[in-house]
Amino acid sequence: MAQSELSIQEASDQLDAVVDEIQSSVIIEEEFLETVLVGLLSKGHVLLEDVPGTGKTLTANSFATALGLSFSRIQFTPDLLPNDVTGTYIYNEQEGEFEFNKGPIFANIVLADEINRAPPKTQAALLEAMGEGQVTTEGDTRQLPEPFFVIATQNPVEQEGTFPLPEAQIDRFNVKSSIGYPDVDGEVELLRRRNDRTSTTPSVGQVLDHDSVMDLQAVPDTVTVTEDMLEYIAAVSRATRDDHRVETGMSPRGTQRLYETARAQAVIEGRNYVTPDDVKTVSQPVLAHRMGLTAESQVNDVDKSQIVDDVLEEIPVPTIEAPA
Repeated sequence: MAQSELSIQEASDQLDAVVDEIQSSVIIEEEFLETVLVGLLSKGHVLLEDVPGTGKTLTANSFATALGLSFSRIQFTPDLLPNDVTGTYIYNEQEGEFEFNKGPIFANIVLADEINRAPPKTQAALLEAMGEGQVTTEGDTRQLPEPFFVIATQNPVEQEGTFPLPEAQIDRFNVKSSIGYPDVDGEVELLRRRNDRTSTTPSVGQVLDHDSVMDLQAVPDTVTVTEDMLEYIAAVSRATRDDHRVETGMSPRGTQRLYETARAQAVIEGRNYVTPDDVKTVSQPVLAHRMGLTAESQVNDVDKSQIVDDVLEEIPVPTIEAPA
């Protein structure tokens, strides 16, 4: 990808405009929206774990509209086949030949709803799409559109009829987060809108376009990461492997994701260099879901987020000065 012509501040202002536009219509926390944008900027994907009714579909669709990107929603079910996601060949009687009919995966932003309800074979098809930006059907490989961004959801309270996500797939999600419940004011506003049926429900408008998003994704590459910060990021990641509560800590890929998301966070903050605060901000959504707990920790319901907090507390924080 060519280097973006956007400055850090221009990129930050555009991202702020996207957040403001979505919040004008959707009752949702700014911190959550920024976490999703970190996933997009770092060219990764986002996993949301939420109970039903928190607005996951509306939020994903709102992002697509504000960013000016194509959107597709896939409802994952136990009987969903790989071809239902990637597409299949159909016979064209007029042409007298088979032609490929693209599946819903061919969109810029794809909402994979209740992803852990799909069987392993379908998960494998999605894994290729997320990891390689392509799909293979009947021996033919096709590139997915750029940018390609998956927002997947899974329900934490429904265990029956679900399939655990493979570790390789979990690792493809740059960040994991949750929308959560609205605060009191937000919930009252929801009721107010529901009560006033004569008024038009606010809708999200387009803020950016396809080319603007591609430019935005190139901006983190211009962010400076000092040697001290590289060592700090590596130390945080490696500490997860040494914790007695953890069976499987960060993989080298996970360390790279922490680096990439920290740069994306710096862009959101309007800064051209990474600070320890950027790393701390993204550590929870980047690290927690990648850790595999020991059997004892699972029995004792150890909170992964607490492990991340403990790691950040024990690693010495470097002093960073703004580049000249």
